[in-house]
Amino acid sequence: MIPDKNAAIELLKLAGCSDKIISHCIMVSDFARELAGKIHQKGYAVDIELVQIGALLHDIGRSQTHDIRHGVEGVILAKEFGLDDRIVDIIRTHIGAGITPEDTVSLGLPPDRYIPLTLEEKIVAHADNLVEDDFIVSISEKVEILRKKGRGENIIEKIIKLNNEIENMID
Repeated sequence: MIPDKNAAIELLKLAGCSDKIISHCIMVSDFARELAGKIHQKGYAVDIELVQIGALLHDIGRSQTHDIRHGVEGVILAKEFGLDDRIVDIIRTHIGAGITPEDTVSLGLPPDRYIPLTLEEKIVAHADNLVEDDFIVSISEKVEILRKKGRGENIIEKIIKLNNEIENMID
């Protein structure tokens, strides 16, 4: 099932997401939809509705935890709600620019695919990277934020690479 926008927001509420998380999800969804539209105009096959709804629901797991496991918790909730597998995949793969299989072990995540592969997954991950709470930042601002938080250069490099991939589709 792929809910419409209002139903997706109701699912976030039902799951127990705070107003702050819901506001963030709406901002990511709006930004992701805008990016998807631009990419579609350049001739790429992108499911704009899937991007919009996947982005709305990407942080549903934050109703359970705010750590790295929110993606895993979101997958559990999405499956309980009977959401389309493509939405489940967006939720699983939205963190940063993906989590490598090697990193899943050190992070204590269950074995699974955490790297965004489809265009829709990549757009949502990218939009989420550039939305800080409820405002959009540039990639250079995001890099500075990540460095101040002490994130590793390998994470920053993956986010820059994803940014460049999306930007190249728009330009």
